[in-house]
Amino acid sequence: MEELRNFEKHLENAIDWFWGFMPDLILAIIIFFVGLWIVRFINKMVRRFFDKKDYDETLESFLQSFISITLKVLLFVVVVTQLGVKSSSLVAMVGAAGLAIGLALQGSLANFAGGVLILVFKPFKVGDWISAQGLDGSVKQISIFSTKLNTFGNQVAIIPNGQLSNGSIVNYNMEDTRRDKFDVGIGYGSNIKTAKDILLQICADNPDILKDPIPEVYVGELGDSSVNLTLRFWAKNELFWPAHFYVIEETKLRFDEAGIEIPFPQRVIHGIDSD
Repeated sequence: MEELRNFEKHLENAIDWFWGFMPDLILAIIIFFVGLWIVRFINKMVRRFFDKKDYDETLESFLQSFISITLKVLLFVVVVTQLGVKSSSLVAMVGAAGLAIGLALQGSLANFAGGVLILVFKPFKVGDWISAQGLDGSVKQISIFSTKLNTFGNQVAIIPNGQLSNGSIVNYNMEDTRRDKFDVGIGYGSNIKTAKDILLQICADNPDILKDPIPEVYVGELGDSSVNLTLRFWAKNELFWPAHFYVIEETKLRFDEAGIEIPFPQRVIHGIDSD
C-alpha cells in the first residue's frame, strides 16, 4: 500500500509539473515557428537588399550564409531560454558543447576561417574561372564553409574553403588579357619562313587577337620528325577561347593551301612474296 501511495504521489507531481510546464512549451513552439518565419523573412530582405546594390557577389554570398546561420543560432538560444534553461546554465552548456563540437569539427572551423580569408584577400570572386585542388571551373558560389565551381562539363564541384585558402589557386580572370601558346609541327621539307608568315597572318586577320603585344612565332624545337613552331598571342579573357580555336582551324586550312606538311605518325608495312 505504501508503494502505491508513493507511486500516486509521484504521478500527481509529474502531472502538476507537466501542466505547469505546458504554457512554456506551447510558447516555445510558437516562438520557434514564428522565429523561423522571421529568419526566412530577414534572409529574403537581405537578398533583395544585395540585389539592389552593386556589391561584390563574393561578399554577398558569404554574408547571406553567415547571417542565416547566426539568426538560427539566436533563435535556438531564445527557444531554449523560454523552456526554462537559465542563462548561466545555457552559457555553460553552450561553452561545453562548443568545446566538444570544436574538437570534433576542427575541419569545419578551418573551412570557416578559410572562407574569411577568401573574403578578405579575394584571390577570386564569383564568376572567375579558376584552377584549384585539381579542378577547373567557374566560381558559382562562395559560402562560409565551401566554394562551388561549375566545371567545363557543367558539373558542380564543391571544394572546402580550408583547402582553397591553403592551396595553390590559378585565377584565369584576374587579368583582363590572357596569352595563348600554340605549338604546331611542320615537315623538314617545308619552308619555315612561309609557315611563320602564315601563322602571323592568321593572327592579323582575327580581330579577337590583340595586336599589342604583337603575336610572335619561334622555332621551338627540331624534333625527330618535325620542325616544331611555337605561336604566342594575346586576347581578352572573354574572347580567348574563340581566338584559340580559330587559330587551330585556320592553321590546318592555310597550311594545306600552301602545301606545308603537318607530320603525323605513319607505319609502312612491306609484304614478302613467299613464291
